[in-house]
Parts: sequence; C-alpha cells; structure tokens
Amino acid sequence: MLYNLAKEVMILKTQTITVRNKLVLKNSQQREPIDSTLKQFAFACNEILKVAKSENCWNAAKLQKLTYYDIRGITELKANHVCNAVRRVVNAKASTDKVKEFRPTSIALDIRTFIYKDGAVGITLVDKRHWFEWKLSFDQKRLLEGKRLSFATLSRTRNGQYFLNVAVEVECDRHYVSKDKAIGVDLGRRSIAATSTGESWDGEQLNKTRDRYAKVRANVQPKRSRSSRRLLRRLSGRERRFQQWVNHNISKSIVSAAKKDCAIISMEDLTNIRQSLNAKPRTKQERRKTNNWGFYMLRLFIHYKANIAGIPVVFVPPAYTSQTCSHCNHIHPEQGKSYRNGKRFVCGHCGADVDAYYNAARNIARLGVSINTPEAPKLFCSFAPQSALGAKP
Repeated sequence: MLYNLAKEVMILKTQTITVRNKLVLKNSQQREPIDSTLKQFAFACNEILKVAKSENCWNAAKLQKLTYYDIRGITELKANHVCNAVRRVVNAKASTDKVKEFRPTSIALDIRTFIYKDGAVGITLVDKRHWFEWKLSFDQKRLLEGKRLSFATLSRTRNGQYFLNVAVEVECDRHYVSKDKAIGVDLGRRSIAATSTGESWDGEQLNKTRDRYAKVRANVQPKRSRSSRRLLRRLSGRERRFQQWVNHNISKSIVSAAKKDCAIISMEDLTNIRQSLNAKPRTKQERRKTNNWGFYMLRLFIHYKANIAGIPVVFVPPAYTSQTCSHCNHIHPEQGKSYRNGKRFVCGHCGADVDAYYNAARNIARLGVSINTPEAPKLFCSFAPQSALGAKP
C-alpha cells in the first residue's frame, strides 16, 4: 500500500503570545469605573448581537454602521469600545454558531484605549483614562520592551481580581533542522502523547481527574440553584487549568527534544476525529471521554512553541499509523484485523514486539520525513501471505 501524502509545513516569521498579569489597585474606588465599563461593554455586545441576528448581518463594517450611533447614545462607552464590541460579536459568531449572551467579565482594548509605560498601564474606561500598577516579571518586561502593543484584554475573575492580557508578537528563531530527521508524536487518551524518541506521558492521572470532576458535576447539575451553577463554573475552570498545565509541560518537552536533535516535529492530522468517533455506537461515558480529549489544545501548544523555536511542524494522515509495523512496514493481511492489542504491537510478519504508541510514533516520524523531503523513499507495504505470518525474516 503506497501512502499518498499532502504536504503541510507551517513556518512563521513571528508568533503572537500573551503576557498576563494582575492589575494592582490602589483603593476600592478604582473598582467602580472598571466594573461599570465591563457591564456596559457586555450590554453593548448583547444589543449588537440582537441586531446581528435580526438582520442576519455578521460583517463587522456593516454591523458597525447599523449599531454604532445607537450604542453610543445609550451607553457611556468610548468610540473604540463600541468598535471593539462589534468585532467581539462577529468573532464570537465565527468561532461558534451558538452565541447566546455576553457576560461582564472582560473587555477588548486596542492601541487607543491602553498604554504601557514604566511599569504602569493606562486604560481608558467610561469616564477617563485610569493608571494602574502592573507588576511584571523580568522576562515579561523583556518581552514588552520595544514592542508596539496593539491589542489587549482586561478581564475580571470570579474572586474580584483584574488581569490584563496583552498580545505580543515575538520573532521566531531561525533554527537549523535536518530534512531527513523527524520526531513523531502519537496522541491518544490512554497515553496523552508518545514520541519516536521513546518518551511517553501516561494519561491515567488526567483521566482520573476528569472522571472525578464528571462525578461531581453529575451530583450538582440536578440541583439547578445559583450556588450549584457557581460551583460548576469553578469546577470547569479548575479542570481546564489542570489540562492546560499538563499540555504545557508535554509540549515544552517535545519542542525541546526536537530543538536538541535539530529535527522537525511530525504529528497526525486529527481534524474531525471526534465526529467520526461519536458516529459509532458508544456508551455515554466513552462519548464524554472523547469530547473531553484535549488533543487540539496540545497541538496548538506544540505548534506555537515550535514556531518560536524555529522548528517546522508537519501533519500527516492518521490512516494506518497504528496498524503498520514500524520495523517491516507490514499490516495485517485480513480486513478489519490488526497486530495491535491494547498497548502492545506484535507483528505477525517480522515478530517485532514493541509498545503500540511508540510503534505509531515511529511511523508518524517516517511519514513526516517523507513529506519534508519529497525525494526520500515512500513507505510501502506489501501484504504478507498467510504462510509468512509468524515467520522470522
């Protein structure tokens, strides 16, 4: 079987990252203009959303013409606040079709509504520009030094703290990589990630944590009280932060290994994998685990860290990566059967006995090299005859 591969190499000159830190308020009076701005911004977004739905208009320029003067008349928001509210509604529609309601938790800022200077940040609110102390680490200050800051988000947490998230563009390294060297990354639920270098990250702790949160949600959801809704939001935030922490550590390790070996990173293209898995008969628990699978978050983390390090990332088709023997390129000759059994892969042709995830990662690595260097020989599998099964080469 000859693999037909489409080339998809992603290399960027710059990468946008976020510098996030807490605003230091001098007194409680500074909270009032912030909270008022957040409430009016959310109100403006909801009013714009109503117009967008009634007119079926999701173009930012047209929607701004329809709503700008009305929003300025019924709120105290500045002109740039209203323009950013329009863009937030349009972007929310682009990211998800079901936009219900905006809550007063954050506001988008641009170059005209915030400025960073000498450890302090000036933010334009409904009444005037307010200056807040913004304590940054040495590395964060170095990132902002000499940069033209054009976009930021002011957010309020549930416990009443205020954070400023500033988008910063950083130059990507020009790191030398070998064209015929790749680190394959196999993503899964039992094993979060496994590489062709032999590293793997077991998903047992992550799955236990998710199961624990799922049990708590199942007990709390039927109550439908205000306190239960607050608890559900807290649980969701904790689960998301835990998943982010795990994925950040895994992605950092993978990119560091690729940079050390001067290799590209090869991953499976798992687009629409949830839809295809959920289309099959599955239990409610299996469906929940599939929907909670954070493979796309890990892919994004690896991608942006690799861009900064100057490491190309290639994506290969996932077909047969888990069924092909990475030693002899054979797959099971009978339709619907595989040499893989759980976490082990025992080839019936050459007798290779290896970890299944490591075997798949090796195949992904070789496919990545095949994409990156078109002159390299492609992977070819000839079905072994029945008499050859179990025979040593």
